[in-house]
Order: sequence, then structure tokens, then C-alpha cells
Amino acid sequence: MDFEWYRSFISIYKHGSVSEAARTRMMTQPAMSQHLAALEAEVGEPLFTRTPRKMVPTERGKELYTRVVPLIEGLEEATQSLKAVSSPTLPVARIGAAHEFFREWVSPHLADFPMRVIAHFGIASVVLDYLLEEKVDVIVTSQKLSAPGVEYLYFVQEEFAIVAPSDFPEPVFEDREQWEAWLSSQSWMSYGLELPIIRRFWREHFQKRPLMQPAHVLPDLHALLKAIEHGAGISLLPTYMLEDVLPREKAKIIYPAHRVQNDLYLAYLLKNRNVPTLKLLLEALRSTLR
Repeated sequence: MDFEWYRSFISIYKHGSVSEAARTRMMTQPAMSQHLAALEAEVGEPLFTRTPRKMVPTERGKELYTRVVPLIEGLEEATQSLKAVSSPTLPVARIGAAHEFFREWVSPHLADFPMRVIAHFGIASVVLDYLLEEKVDVIVTSQKLSAPGVEYLYFVQEEFAIVAPSDFPEPVFEDREQWEAWLSSQSWMSYGLELPIIRRFWREHFQKRPLMQPAHVLPDLHALLKAIEHGAGISLLPTYMLEDVLPREKAKIIYPAHRVQNDLYLAYLLKNRNVPTLKLLLEALRSTLR
């Protein structure tokens, strides 16, 4: 019997659909159907009842799933563990992330990682492509983009605050409309022309879209911070970037009570979830939160 028959059977069972299981395993639907047909022929009984909406497991299918899942997952884990043990060096783990996040959040902890790390940098869509092309093992992303065979896990929430030069005025306003008008008139700098995090700030605090033209667009958060320090304007930056900057008083957070949050996720290929190196990497990344 082919080991892949069982993996396909488990995927169909979990998703209730041959087409969805095929997308998850990155196979064609006919190939997935052939795996199921071959396994059913070997077992001698149907494993699913075909309905218009989903594949419903038969009693025989339920029994087989209960028996097979721990064996298959254990076999995959044992195989990967043997590979890791036989390696003369530390395992290699590949991470995709925004370079600003990696520099500020991951780099300080690399000495504690039980592996060698290879990093690939880019925006959310770019690192997702790296993952789908299997150039990386896990990505840190702010967007849960739809992709076959990818699983997302909540990782951490980053917080953005308005950052300005150290001598920047911070007037007090009588109402929100005056404050919004004053903010809109300032020299804003943005990570992108679409004002990504600025738009979220405006929606949350003013329930509207920002009507402004950015003075500068710099697709690098560290470049934005350096420009702010030298008086080029203001912007929204993640607070984890400011720990070393604020004590030097080259920049400051204005209106600190008004911030905006952004969820970050860890994403990996579902088929690799039992690979020991991936498990080690996920745990190492989670350890940076402690």
C-alpha cells in the first residue's frame, strides 16, 4: 500500500472535500480521487459517502481515521527526527519576515535559537510567495492572505504610535474634529502610497479615511524614524522600534493615549506541521515573547 494514500485520506477526512484536500496537499483533484479509490479498493469498503455538499465518512472511514492518524503523524515525526539526529550540524531554519520586524524582534534572540537561521525579507505578499515556493519554513506576516495548504497561527500584537521630532508641538484641542484637522495638516511620512497603518489609525479614531498627501514615502521603517529624528515630518511607527530612541530624546511619541494595534501571525505549510525543525522554530519564535 502507498503511504500517500493514507495522507490523502486524512486530508479528505479533515476537509470534507476532495477538491479542498487536493489544494491543501498541492495535488490535482484527479490524483487525489485516485488515491482514495485505491485505498477503498484495498480496504474493500467505501470510506466516504459522497453528498452534493461534502464527503461524509462512513463508520469504516471513521475507524480507519482513528487508527491511522497517530501512526502517520508518528511516522512522519520519527523520520524527520532521524534526519535531524544524523545531521552533523545544527538544523537550518528559514524565516520570512519584514526586515524591520526581524531586526528589532528576532535578531536580539538569535543566540538562543537551537538552529542556524536563514532570513528572507519582504512585505506580506512577498514572504507568502517564499513560503509557497518552499524557500522558507515559516513567515511572520500581518496579513492572512488566502493560499492553499497554508496554516496561520496568531503570534503577537504590535502597537503603533504617532512619532514626531523631539521639539514637535503637541497642542490641546477642544474636540476631535479640530484635532483631526490639525493632524491632517501636518507633514506626514508613510511606508507606502496607500497609507496602510495611517488609514487604520484614521478609521479607528476618526471613523473616516485620511485626506492627505504624504510628504515622503519611504518603504523602510528605520528610514522613516531617521527622517523623523531630523525633522522631516511625523509618522506611525511600531513601539518596539523606539526603546533605544526615546531615551536619547531625538524623537518622541505624541498623543500617547491614541494608538493603533496590528496582529501578526506565524504561517507555514500545513504538510510540514509535524516536521521537528518547524516545531523548534515556532517555539523559538514564541520564546521571544517571554
